Amino acid sequence: MTNALTRRHLLTAALATGVAVPLGGAGRGWAAPAEPGPARVTLPSPTGPHRVGTVSLHLVDRSRPDPVAGPGHYRELMASVWYPATHDVRRHPLAPWLPAAPMRALLASAGFDADAAAAPLTVGRVGAPVLRTPGRLPVLVYSHGNDSHRAEATIVVQELASHGYVVITVDHTYDGFSEFPDGRLSVPLDQSFTPWDSSYDLRFVLDRIEDLAAGRNPDAQRRPLPAGLGATLDLRRIGMFGWSKGATATALVMTQDRRVQAGLSLDGPLQSNPPVTEIDRPFMLMTATFTRAAEPSVDEIWSYYLRGWRLNVHVDGATHSSYIDHQWLIPQLATIVGMSDEELAGWIGTLDPARAVRIQQAYPLAFFDLHLRHQGHLLRGPNPAFPEVQFIP
Repeated sequence: MTNALTRRHLLTAALATGVAVPLGGAGRGWAAPAEPGPARVTLPSPTGPHRVGTVSLHLVDRSRPDPVAGPGHYRELMASVWYPATHDVRRHPLAPWLPAAPMRALLASAGFDADAAAAPLTVGRVGAPVLRTPGRLPVLVYSHGNDSHRAEATIVVQELASHGYVVITVDHTYDGFSEFPDGRLSVPLDQSFTPWDSSYDLRFVLDRIEDLAAGRNPDAQRRPLPAGLGATLDLRRIGMFGWSKGATATALVMTQDRRVQAGLSLDGPLQSNPPVTEIDRPFMLMTATFTRAAEPSVDEIWSYYLRGWRLNVHVDGATHSSYIDHQWLIPQLATIVGMSDEELAGWIGTLDPARAVRIQQAYPLAFFDLHLRHQGHLLRGPNPAFPEVQFIP
């Protein structure tokens, strides 16, 4: 299933990283960068009590030949692990939202100057020491949308890690923009890459998470990992979430793999062939464009195949990209290019970006807290703190 957004829309969204002003208030003024070179924007900070570390993994699935690379080559993936870090992280650099080469490829593919913008920095400190906790931490896996990249939901990912989750984000090679350790750049190819293909990647990553928990290093080059990373992983508490096609892949994994205890769909179309079948564990829909009224696949899965705990929340004014970083970045692009209010509304709907960030931070966290930690009450019903969020029976 192809996302409602075209590839150019997704790529253009990345240009939003060229504004040097945050969106926390009503203003959308532009300011020149303090240093020479492309302007840079900072993402909103997470609200949790923990600092965040991150490390990348280069994974090779030797059970799956790579028909694009040719004979003797196997499926390769890049992933990132986000985790709570110790407070002493100053000597560890901040990770960029995207490395320079994929960022340049995004911009060039959209028809812009490849040097028009620098990717924002995340709060993730590369290789920072893992926070020591009394027990192991729940693990979450994220799958991105069509022709996109694993950084697209960094606002949500950072929030979860800051609240004590280990989150693994996955690039689906040939369906997104990614860079391997040797400098090879992977970009979307004009070929059919289905949610089932994404689901195979995700189940392979679940196997590699088991390697990490057992003290093994799954990185293809055996690059060093932060000490104690594997010991923090609780394999009894694994969740999964995704946006658009990644949400469909999440549902498919849950039909096949009982290691995943809870699944979250960020406006997924839930279309696949073969289709999603029964899911007997908690599953939540955050709908915007692909509502049960608008998308028969979503309604069918809700009505017949979600046999465990289920919930459908819908945000007034949201559009397809409102649950990922685009909702925060695209208004900044509007300032640069002189986009009209009508054009901007076509991109992000009428949901205020600052409100979208609060919803992105609150509701995925509440879902996984409820089902992997058995705590919290936000999902009991409508909350006056979030008047935009409807509970759809």
